Amino acid sequence: MDYDVIIVGCGSGGYEAALLCSQLEGKTAIVEAEEFGGTCVNKGCIPSKVWHKATKIWTDINEGEAFGISVSEKKIDLKTVIDRKKGISSDIRKGMEATLEGSGVDIIKGKAIFKKPLEVDVDGIVYTAGKIIFATGSTLSFPDVAGVKEAAITTDDVLEMEKLPDSVLIYGAGYIEVEEAGLLSALGTRVTLAFQGARILEKEDHETSQRISQVLKEQGVNIVARATLASVEKKDDDFIFSFSGAKDIIIEATRILVCSRKPRVEAMGLCDAGIDLNDEGGIKVNDHLETSVKNVYAIGDVTGGWMLSHAASAMGLVAAKNAMGEHHKFPFNLVPRGIWTIPELGAVGLSEEEAEKEGYEVEVASFPYSMNGLAMCRNEQEGAVKIVADATHGEILGVHIIGSQATELIGEAVLAMQLEATVQEFAKSMRVHPTFSEAVVLASRGMDI
Repeated sequence: MDYDVIIVGCGSGGYEAALLCSQLEGKTAIVEAEEFGGTCVNKGCIPSKVWHKATKIWTDINEGEAFGISVSEKKIDLKTVIDRKKGISSDIRKGMEATLEGSGVDIIKGKAIFKKPLEVDVDGIVYTAGKIIFATGSTLSFPDVAGVKEAAITTDDVLEMEKLPDSVLIYGAGYIEVEEAGLLSALGTRVTLAFQGARILEKEDHETSQRISQVLKEQGVNIVARATLASVEKKDDDFIFSFSGAKDIIIEATRILVCSRKPRVEAMGLCDAGIDLNDEGGIKVNDHLETSVKNVYAIGDVTGGWMLSHAASAMGLVAAKNAMGEHHKFPFNLVPRGIWTIPELGAVGLSEEEAEKEGYEVEVASFPYSMNGLAMCRNEQEGAVKIVADATHGEILGVHIIGSQATELIGEAVLAMQLEATVQEFAKSMRVHPTFSEAVVLASRGMDI
């Protein structure tokens, strides 16, 4: 046996798993075919947040008159934004590689194929291990409609564009699509967000969906629900996109932006080795993150689900401990979600609708940002905090925040739920005034239980 543990893929989850396995004194190797950091560092979380910061500054400048600030010449140099995100991604990649090497993890560069249980072929060389952790991430998923690829740009492309398209169709209504719609619209692109479902962000709380939808509309995004892309035709420099659904719709745009992602499982030999896939086409895992093959684990995007970097990192830690002989369950119910729209969205746990379907006697309470002192001072009054709780015991079932700093504030809810704090206990805590965090506590104080 060459190694105690081999990790396939060095994104957020694979990196954390490799480090912990090594720290637990396991002889560890990590295999990576592309750049260290995976989607998050190179094409997702990190570069997109550089773009988000630029967009937020641009928006603040345009709203500066509320504070007596005016700028005579307003322009944005996207090349500077691109150079900055490239530099940050590069620094993180270098840091990851150096940390792995310094921790005694062997780095194997190449494409891994799972030949049979506990054997990995990397470019013709076979490595064996006592345990294997798959962390191969996800890849872009194009609509199966003729002509789409000719008309498409991807989220990868947007992050490299020094000039954005005049108009764009975004097909889908998940968190990436919604985030991109807000960003591009703020920077001057005419955006249409079209999707098959009844509302955007269908996995989120209904009120959250409504609030974000209204925000996007106010920012100039054209939202088209219940629309299925049927055909794509070229017209001069633009494309004609035809939709079927409740009524036939035709949209003309410069490009269609492809955001959707799917688990990266192709050409890895998984099925031949007996690894089962789930309904999303990802690797099926149990609560301990073990696959259908004993001693083989999977984490992150390759398992489907929310496909979030921080979830992959947390899964990596659980899988690493289990691979090294411990027995831990992964808390799927505590995975927080964040969307960097303006304002932001942060959520964790059950929506009001989900809690009712699961049979809880549900109590909800909200506190609007319009009554928060700091939000008023900063002219950031859009949004609210909503808490969903079990009316019988006060258990916090879910928290949903829209507003400034929502992606930071949701951490308070995660910790409260992790420590099993009741709404009553949470309501007794204090926060500095004036802060946005007061809104979370005040929401809990409004709970009549």
